[in-house]
Amino acid sequence: MLRRKAHTRTALVEATQRLLVERHREGMTIKEITEAADVGFGTFYGHFAGKEEVLEAALSLTLEQHSAWLESVVEKLDDPAEMLAVGVRLTGRLQRNRPQVVRILLRLGLSRLLSSEGLAPRARHVLNAGRVTGRLRVGDVDVALVGAGGALLGLMQLLEAEPRVDADAAADQLAANLLCMFGLPHDEARALATGPLPTAYGAVPAPRP
Repeated sequence: MLRRKAHTRTALVEATQRLLVERHREGMTIKEITEAADVGFGTFYGHFAGKEEVLEAALSLTLEQHSAWLESVVEKLDDPAEMLAVGVRLTGRLQRNRPQVVRILLRLGLSRLLSSEGLAPRARHVLNAGRVTGRLRVGDVDVALVGAGGALLGLMQLLEAEPRVDADAAADQLAANLLCMFGLPHDEARALATGPLPTAYGAVPAPRP
């Protein structure tokens, strides 16, 4: 019984994820969600109080999937500057490789930059490690986080609006710019932002079709 209930909840959340890719959250109905999940309409309220609750679960799942993937990619790195560069470069490339994930991230906007879940705490950990070790000139970690996160969201918005922009080059440039902003010399920042990416690149999970 508990396993079936968990399966139904997962189906509702993943169906909401897919629908978020296709439309704005305000245009989504509970009926559409239950139909996409292939569960009965009345079953919905056994798992969620309303549409906003399942939307929040779907958005959180998307953030967690991407941030967990990034963490797995950089876990063998010990240089906070390189970890930051890799995170920015891979996330910037998402728009061309996993546009459905980017559309969900863009709908979240700036509201999640200081969240206690998903990308924010992991990014905060990297920035704080850079501050503590002196590798990055960070100052206030939260200010650094919103600066880097806002720039990254801006890049994803640019790539969404301008299909002809080279996403790889743009992501690398942003990574180099951020590293310079955090105190690295230009040549070193450029080297970190243009070197080989980890072999796990491209394995980022996407919402299930």
